[in-house]
Amino acid sequence: MQEIRLAVIPGDGVGIEVMREAKKVLDRLAGLHGGIAFRYADYEWGCAYYQRTGRMMAEDGMERLADSDAILLGAVGYPGVPDHVSLRDLLLRIRQGFDQYVNYRPVRLLDARDCPLKNMGPEDLDIVFIRENTEGEYCGAGGRLRQGTADETALQTAVFTRKGTERVMRFAFELARSRAGSGGSSGRKGRLTSVTKSNALNHSMVFWDAVFAGLKAEYPDVETSQYHVDAMSMYLIQRPRDFDVVVASNLFGDILTDLGAVLQGGLGLAAGGNLNPERAHPSMFEPVHGSAPDIAGKGWANPLAMIWTVKLMLDFLGHEDLGARVLSSIEQAVRSRRAELTRDMGGRGSTSSVGDLIVELVSKR
Repeated sequence: MQEIRLAVIPGDGVGIEVMREAKKVLDRLAGLHGGIAFRYADYEWGCAYYQRTGRMMAEDGMERLADSDAILLGAVGYPGVPDHVSLRDLLLRIRQGFDQYVNYRPVRLLDARDCPLKNMGPEDLDIVFIRENTEGEYCGAGGRLRQGTADETALQTAVFTRKGTERVMRFAFELARSRAGSGGSSGRKGRLTSVTKSNALNHSMVFWDAVFAGLKAEYPDVETSQYHVDAMSMYLIQRPRDFDVVVASNLFGDILTDLGAVLQGGLGLAAGGNLNPERAHPSMFEPVHGSAPDIAGKGWANPLAMIWTVKLMLDFLGHEDLGARVLSSIEQAVRSRRAELTRDMGGRGSTSSVGDLIVELVSKR
């Protein structure tokens, strides 16, 4: 029996609700497999914990998490705690502390009815965004000077290292190569697009472009392109079929993947992984949506993004067969338009009923 140790941080708001459904699906998968067991270490860290203790996570939190095979996070953020505090002291602390330098974000349309663009089908939108996750614009370098005076100054410094830039690009090149080898219904696999803004950011993005150009020679089988982030935002809407794997900096990747989430049907379907590819530290998996305090406790939250996140985790842990079963079940659920789905998917169900539906569907395969 293989025991998989999962550190579970439901977090705030609807994160608590969707995490229950993720664990429900995982437990069912373990029962179906028969050779694995999930062992959960649950941590009540987040904004409520901060309001009690003044900390987003326990002082020895990183040491506790280090022993896990993976981390599952629900959502972080709630009124009363500044967003920059909740992000910095929990999410970024884990990403940077465990060197989770790859943010892996699939943007895939499962049903044409969920896309706000006309004449778009599943064959037109199947992209993986690889976002640099530990440095760049979100590294936290900077400060505020002369606070409270007319000369107050805020400095926010983006940091791009050759090591950090090259390794995330190499991961993206390897992924593009592997997707070309695996085929696919769209016929557009094996392409890598770099997102830049070197016309205006004459140091950081010129450096980014130079590293990308240097790596291209090592991957002659991968078709490459690069676009400024403003143009990329337009092309992602105009012709998403042209893109396969996209690599971007921390900020640009953050913005573009939220746009991609809208194209695939909303944040209720957007999953993400924070990966340490070398596995020196645990990786963390989270849905893209926030804590949605306006609907927390009402049972309206769509747990499919959290469940899709479970699929990414299973793939990373070497259980691609179970991951494929989860995604296939999500596809069936989305295309069925059954009443058990939440209102954002046209149903009349609840967070719990969607989890029950996925459990039912994975059990049939």
